[in-house]
Amino acid sequence: MAMLTWIGLVISWIGALGIIAIGVAYLGKNAKNAAGFGLPTSPAPEARGWWQVKGVRDIASGLLVIVFSFAARDQLALLMLLLAVVPLGDMWVVLSNGGDRKAAYGIHGATAVAMLAAAALLAA
Repeated sequence: MAMLTWIGLVISWIGALGIIAIGVAYLGKNAKNAAGFGLPTSPAPEARGWWQVKGVRDIASGLLVIVFSFAARDQLALLMLLLAVVPLGDMWVVLSNGGDRKAAYGIHGATAVAMLAAAALLAA
């Protein structure tokens, strides 16, 4: 395996394991997660089901990367490119709802850049 591909694979796995951990935390309805996402306030208790929706999405995204790395590694670059839409969308949600700009760019924007870098390295 070429060194660039190996680096792209490592970045992909770090992202996958990280987003799975975040998803598990959201499934637990951890109140710190809303603020950590970059939004200005925590959802009301009756809206906390949305945290679980995000948790399921995050876990599924991470599992896709892991499965593709074994079952369809030749397509992993394309998957990473497509999945980069998720943190870009999250960044837009935070910014368009008056959330923390540092979180929007530093968490979501940086994640999208890392995913795009992984995609480029995997495609090399």
